[in-house]
Amino acid sequence: MPFLSHRRRQREWMDEPDADADALRQSLGFIRRINSLLGYTRATLKHLDHFSRSWKQGERINIVDLATGSADIPRAILRWADRKGFDVHIVGVDRHPVTVQAAEAGPADPRLRIVQGDVFNLPFPAGSFDYALTAMFLHHLDDAEVVTVLRTMGSLARRGVIIADLLRHYRAYAWVSLFTAFSSPMVRHDAKVSVGQAFSKNEILQISREAGLKSARYYRHFGHRFVLTATMDGT
Repeated sequence: MPFLSHRRRQREWMDEPDADADALRQSLGFIRRINSLLGYTRATLKHLDHFSRSWKQGERINIVDLATGSADIPRAILRWADRKGFDVHIVGVDRHPVTVQAAEAGPADPRLRIVQGDVFNLPFPAGSFDYALTAMFLHHLDDAEVVTVLRTMGSLARRGVIIADLLRHYRAYAWVSLFTAFSSPMVRHDAKVSVGQAFSKNEILQISREAGLKSARYYRHFGHRFVLTATMDGT
């Protein structure tokens, strides 16, 4: 598919300020199911588990999740933390009010706080968190915006960042076309657009270097996903 040889930027319907609320909630539900069924949430957890090897017993770990969506990944992290015996607290940030409502509608947990805000104008000072996460967000942005977000994550996090997103590939396009065939129009449209404006390995590594994440490490995961991790001390 020649059109997948480079990022093809196109607006996703769920990003529109006036996106239909019911359609947006359906899209968020689809994303939750895909994250769970295809192991995308587990990919983030795997790398957080690796970071946790340096945590001390009883230490409080503060995490920010940018573009948290329904906050399904933060809640999965808290369940993982319970099993491991870790004291983890998470702030999930998202811009759209309907998405924030969906995040707040999930199971209540005093360790999870949902904040409505713009990732380009966050109310947190540098070094406010131990770790900064984001999943399935960067492909919504221009390259320059991605650089800004990664720099922000590097500034917010004292210890490390975990970035998960799509890989641009013709098989991924075929997958989403199949998986969304009987979904809502918003899901069908946005899924294909997402693949078209996703990244190649070289693209995301170049962007991470521009953002100053010198220790960034790239990992490929099942389902045409990648995870990029970096530590703030460069190790």
